[in-house]
Amino acid sequence: MSISHIIGEGATMRIAVAGATGTAGVPTVALARERGHHVVEVSRSAGVDLLTGERLTTALAGVDVAIDASNPRLPDPEADLVEVYAQATSRLIEACRSAGVEHLVYLSISAIHDPAFDEFPYYLAKRAQEQVIHDSGFPATIIATTQWHEFAMNPAAVTTGDYEVTVQDWLIQPIAVAAVAEALHDAAHSRLPRRSLAGPETLRLPELTQRYLAARGDDRPVRTVETAMPALAEGALLAPEGAELIGPSVEGWLAGQAQ
Repeated sequence: MSISHIIGEGATMRIAVAGATGTAGVPTVALARERGHHVVEVSRSAGVDLLTGERLTTALAGVDVAIDASNPRLPDPEADLVEVYAQATSRLIEACRSAGVEHLVYLSISAIHDPAFDEFPYYLAKRAQEQVIHDSGFPATIIATTQWHEFAMNPAAVTTGDYEVTVQDWLIQPIAVAAVAEALHDAAHSRLPRRSLAGPETLRLPELTQRYLAARGDDRPVRTVETAMPALAEGALLAPEGAELIGPSVEGWLAGQAQ
């Protein structure tokens, strides 16, 4: 359900999108431009670096709302992921304040606060980013989503080979990244403190991968393997209580992929 009318859907804004070239950033940029907004792409390819702060304040000059859909790459494999992500968020908030940005929209992940993930570095890093936002007092909206349909081929759980695809046995409730982009855009208008989003159905990741490959005419077999974290197979990644369930269904998403 779109809620952008709260601020005014027709209002033209200057929106900065951090992670503009990423999986969520690309459709978010496209949607904002389609709706008539001026978009500033914040990415290393555009000469702006969240990790160092290089040209960040300059890029945010005149921006009304910043959307953070970034997934910063570690500058060093030995770097502390939690520290790097927290610093990136701190730098972004500082730059927003300096540039006069009114609001920050941050893309997060459902289930990151589940104790099952207390030793999961990436989720700990996402927790740290949310905490930085909370502690800063900066006006912000957090959009937390379950895994995306596009996770069907994510190397975090999927290994592709010439003759087969190996997939960890996660239980997920995926949402289409296009719906995530819509929610990020809406948050730029509505400015609610938090929304939790998930897809309308649950399935196991190997099934999603198999259906995705079939939709694209790829006949490689999918082999299911156990995950190192039992919680991933037991449903720790499913939608939390009160989450908004947003389509399309897996079948509807796959139809678009086939096209």
